[in-house]
Amino acid sequence: MTPLSILELVRVTEETDARGALDSARDVAAHAERWGYNRIWVAEHHNMPGIASAATSIVLAHIAAGTKTIRIGAGGIMLPNHAPYVIAEQFGTLARLFPGRIDLGLGRAPGTDQITLRALRRSPDNAENFPQDVLELQAFLAPAGPSQRIVAVPAAGTEVPLWILGSSNFGAMLAAELGLPYAFASHFAPDLLLPALEIYRSRFKPSEQLDRPYAMVGVNVIAAETDDEARRLATTQQMSFADIFRGARGLSKPPIDDIETYWSPMERAQARQMLARSIVGSPDTVRAGMQALVKETGADELILVSDVYDHAARLRSIELIARAGGIGAG
Repeated sequence: MTPLSILELVRVTEETDARGALDSARDVAAHAERWGYNRIWVAEHHNMPGIASAATSIVLAHIAAGTKTIRIGAGGIMLPNHAPYVIAEQFGTLARLFPGRIDLGLGRAPGTDQITLRALRRSPDNAENFPQDVLELQAFLAPAGPSQRIVAVPAAGTEVPLWILGSSNFGAMLAAELGLPYAFASHFAPDLLLPALEIYRSRFKPSEQLDRPYAMVGVNVIAAETDDEARRLATTQQMSFADIFRGARGLSKPPIDDIETYWSPMERAQARQMLARSIVGSPDTVRAGMQALVKETGADELILVSDVYDHAARLRSIELIARAGGIGAG
């Protein structure tokens, strides 16, 4: 049985506000915990009206406070946007509040556009320092030495487990070199999934955190009672991708009956390429799709994006996915 986890987008919809999105994320986490999911992550995005997870560590504290056992983490923090010392302080604090439950996934993309990057007072060149920043962050989370003059309080000694996130071969190589678990973003960048996993596994070097490769695969999964209903629910995500191509990032839209009335042929081609590994359908369809993906990739864990507009329908999707994956939803 392959562990299942959730990447929570903290979507602001046309019928909710940011507070509603944050509370919905917390409710999803509470249900996911009961249904047997392994972890729930949120990602750092800036200047996106439809996503309320910019202050990622604060969002994680809100979610963690509504749960008891499920792992909570960043999927991820875009480290070039921050001083590693500050991220160590934030996630070390989370680890003190919720011991044994915090993950810290790290990416090197800005998670925003170039104008917003300037508002963050960061340079695009910071991404070049990503490997060194990961090591610096790891050192601040380790136990402090007796002569260490700069200590990340209260983070020192928490040894929050780090993950490397990626949508290209670079992250795979870095995760392998540092001996860290690796999560690939095939929910929006499926083309390099198999080559990246091969690089990660073939070059992996054991570390104090991890003695063998551990790969988690991101995948869009939407489940409903029938294939037709699931495909209808999936139009919300399809519209959001079309909007990205139009440069019109907005609020999450309710599903429509015919996606062909919404996007152009070029938008359809672009979206289908990015969503190529999506699994959408009834529980039987979802079960077969997830089994095939695990067989093809050898994934140690799947992390699911179930981008459904209506909160009740999203909970139902997540419940059906858990049952289809055999993780003991109850």
